[in-house]
Amino acid sequence: MKHYLTINDLPSIKTAIQEAIALKSDPYNYKNLGAQKTLVMLFFNASLRTRLSTEKAAKHLGMEVIILNVTDAWQLEFDSGAVMNLNKSEHVKEAAQVISQYADVLAVRAFPNLKDKHKDASEWILTSFVKYATIPVVNMESATSHPLQALADAMTIEELKTKKRPKVVLSWAPHPKALPHAVANSFIEMMQSIDVDFSITHPEGYDLDPNIVKETPVSYLQEEALKTADFIYVKNWSNYNAYGENTSQCSSWMMTKGKLGSATFMHCLPVRRNVVVECSVLDSEQSAVIKQSNNRTYAAQLVLKKILENEE
Repeated sequence: MKHYLTINDLPSIKTAIQEAIALKSDPYNYKNLGAQKTLVMLFFNASLRTRLSTEKAAKHLGMEVIILNVTDAWQLEFDSGAVMNLNKSEHVKEAAQVISQYADVLAVRAFPNLKDKHKDASEWILTSFVKYATIPVVNMESATSHPLQALADAMTIEELKTKKRPKVVLSWAPHPKALPHAVANSFIEMMQSIDVDFSITHPEGYDLDPNIVKETPVSYLQEEALKTADFIYVKNWSNYNAYGENTSQCSSWMMTKGKLGSATFMHCLPVRRNVVVECSVLDSEQSAVIKQSNNRTYAAQLVLKKILENEE
């Protein structure tokens, strides 16, 4: 595996899930694989789980880790042919090549601007680093996808399911801010790739990218969609058609104990209590959010392992 930009970069999703779960039993089994190798983690947006879990994963493999938080002090230019006579003093073309001399793997996290749909869809930050870097690139969440989270989510479902083909529902939730589509997009793609009975529920006007949703059933009736669910994944996303807007708060879509029923509750975190989900759900034994966050380490470790093995 050269890069990990989407879940489709995994040679076999089914095998990847099983191998990532297996890493949990002996995380230091491959501690020499990354010896004398360096991972540079580049954050255009702050992170808790992604930063800590990916760093821990790299160290399990024996890698050194360098973390760079990109702030206003370092403005990169991404446009080809730009006249750089304003506030941007370095072009990604040089920056990516320089980083490639200091690292063996580059991991990048960058959010969308949620203003220009086509620009966000182009993944201009991530693809620029892939274009100009001479080392493998890992997507730690981009404008439209979060493949590390999706792998951890699939691991969690595999570990907790009690039937061969569980019913999984992705449910929109209210949020005071307009949020990206990345987590929802990658979760949808992952569920479409494994053996689950999968559907999506959200208020009218919050349809996601039809190129992502494809033939997945969508319902505007939340409680009807959630009936008999085994796993309910709750996530907010902003409007796709009126791009980036929070066109309706729909507070009635908050996840409650009554809606959850006997299902397992999932969320990528961070989560706003009593806005996205009731405390009674989040604090219950039905909540898998802490398990999901733990699986982030082994999802990242599996990805880094595949990349390092490819470089041997």
